[in-house]
Amino acid sequence: MFSPVDSSPDPKPATKARTFWQRRVRDPIVNQLTQGVTAEKMALTLAIGSALAMFPILGSTTLLCFIAAILLKLNQPIIQVLNYLCTPIHIPLIYVQFRLGEAVFGAQHVNFSMKYMSWLLWNDPAEFFGRFGAGAFHAMVVWMILAPLWVTVVYFGAMPLLRGIVKVKAENAAKVIASKPSEHPVP
Repeated sequence: MFSPVDSSPDPKPATKARTFWQRRVRDPIVNQLTQGVTAEKMALTLAIGSALAMFPILGSTTLLCFIAAILLKLNQPIIQVLNYLCTPIHIPLIYVQFRLGEAVFGAQHVNFSMKYMSWLLWNDPAEFFGRFGAGAFHAMVVWMILAPLWVTVVYFGAMPLLRGIVKVKAENAAKVIASKPSEHPVP
């Protein structure tokens, strides 16, 4: 009988089969945490995430950030954390965007409060959309005008800082590698 002989100098050790948990839970989480970690992708994540976090429809920003991160292959955890960190400025900006929308479109000034809008949405949705639908549309148009400007400023503003951080990390890693003694010293 013929027996094949492995001609490689170092036989590869047998790898253990990956479990369902590793394939379906751990690996997707690790992929999400490490996706988009270049300086350019991080700057884009900051720019897009902060712009989407200012979308004037309360409750929609998480989904918008989720979709943008998937489509643009951005870091999902970072864009979502950024989205939530922007909440304290998001709420007042909704008011500002509504007022700017009224000014841009020459619409009648509508008095509203978040508490009243929430109550009206749950108790009379038709009245809610009749009263605030046009204002929401106007606010979205204002956001669509301002968002590209914001993305540009944040992206190009963050880029030098992030490149500097990457450069410092690379220099520190090179120093660590250079300071380690060789495992196989040459006599």
